[in-house]
Amino acid sequence: MEVRRSFHEELQQLIAQLLMMGDMVEQSIAKSIRALKEQNLELARQVVEEDDAIDALELEIEAKCLELIARQQPMAKDLRKIATALKIITDLERIADHACNIAEACLKIGKEPLIKPLVDIPRMAELARGMLKKALDSYANNDVQLAYEVCRADDEVDSLHNQVFRELLTYMMQDPKNIQQATSLLFISSYLERIGDYTTNLAEWLIYMVTGERKKLND
Repeated sequence: MEVRRSFHEELQQLIAQLLMMGDMVEQSIAKSIRALKEQNLELARQVVEEDDAIDALELEIEAKCLELIARQQPMAKDLRKIATALKIITDLERIADHACNIAEACLKIGKEPLIKPLVDIPRMAELARGMLKKALDSYANNDVQLAYEVCRADDEVDSLHNQVFRELLTYMMQDPKNIQQATSLLFISSYLERIGDYTTNLAEWLIYMVTGERKKLND
């Protein structure tokens, strides 16, 4: 019983670390978009610098997952929880990389006047952050319904990305001087679209963790 109690305490610590990593990633998304809207180059640099801490935490959590599996040999639901954690931290690290990519695109744009008011890209970021928060809440609470809500929200992110693509393409065609900045904004929109896809991956793994069924919900 003492060994079992120790295992569950370690498992709870692992979950807490994963949720902390998720919060760090969510903040990276928020900071990168704020840097874009405000053309705050210092904040953009901060996002790039903080990515190393997220990478380090991923490796630490991964090591703890593997140690728990080797030492405790968990079965059934406990094993799925640890296996899901390994999948989640990989996707979280990729999401953080895209937030870093957004920050680097901000640095490329610099202080150059924006060719258009930013409306859809911040909306995409808001949706992506909301999806990530729901996915992490789903993991913390074993809430399958929340996981399905994450998958449904991804359609709206995809729709906004298509809208941004069409609009920026028009700006490029109207004036070749817009091409460089429009390309950077297109990349930012693409990064947010990929963040939505990776967050949907998280939701799919969360459904597996609770139900034991693998479902592909990201077309």
